[in-house]
Amino acid sequence: MTNETKNADLAALCADYWSTSIIDIHPGSIAVRGYPIQELIGRVSFPQMIWLMLRGELPGDDEAALLEAALVASVDHGPHAPSIAISRMATSCGLPLNGAMASALNALDDVHGGAGQQAVELYASIAALLDAGRTLDEAVETGVDAFIAEHGKYLPGFGHRFHPVDPRARRLLEMVDARVESGVIGGRYALIARGVEALLKKRKDKPVPMNIDGVTAVIYAELGFAPELARGVFCLSRAVGILAHAWEQRGRGERNKGPMPRQMAYAYTGPARRHLDGTQR
Repeated sequence: MTNETKNADLAALCADYWSTSIIDIHPGSIAVRGYPIQELIGRVSFPQMIWLMLRGELPGDDEAALLEAALVASVDHGPHAPSIAISRMATSCGLPLNGAMASALNALDDVHGGAGQQAVELYASIAALLDAGRTLDEAVETGVDAFIAEHGKYLPGFGHRFHPVDPRARRLLEMVDARVESGVIGGRYALIARGVEALLKKRKDKPVPMNIDGVTAVIYAELGFAPELARGVFCLSRAVGILAHAWEQRGRGERNKGPMPRQMAYAYTGPARRHLDGTQR
């Protein structure tokens, strides 16, 4: 085999490995999903660009507005939210903005950040039961019981430790209902989510309303986003709040190894003071 043949084979291998349907770049030319970038700039909103990048086509205006609403609603939830607290603490430890953002975004895993994805998966499992011929009540009960059996008693997307009724959820549901009525989305997942809400109220004998994760999961499912992408899009949204808090903390000029004052009380639960010689003094 000649060097020319080897080089051609290597070039073909590299081209195959690095192949992408997302972007095409040549000197003086950038095309995203086939669209010249200069045609997108100033004509396409950021939510539309997110949709184009992830889905390959541009959304309709109503679809983009619904995605944008979910993004806006999830930007921030106060300094007590772990991702936001981490951004402030990382900044106060001296990290630059990109380091603080990376530290905070890495916390958006199953416990803090995964509820939206998990709620989409729950809704999808109930939808599959509907497709199999179950009634809505049967599908919801079976789907919820199966989810609890596999993942534990916590049901993602319902109830809130801070809000009796999540104000973000109420507004998003209004937007969902309006687009169901106008035919932009089908409303199947909104119906499923309300079925879960009704089941929880019946079982617990008190309201357990949808929270931000439950409603944004409805939106992502109605818009056809895969469950894992629901978490990814949430990360894009929360990154804005993370950046804002990191920047605010940076502006204070504090380097305290954390935003907590040194005199802050804490609870020590370890052993009494002791020494290697066995004495306690």
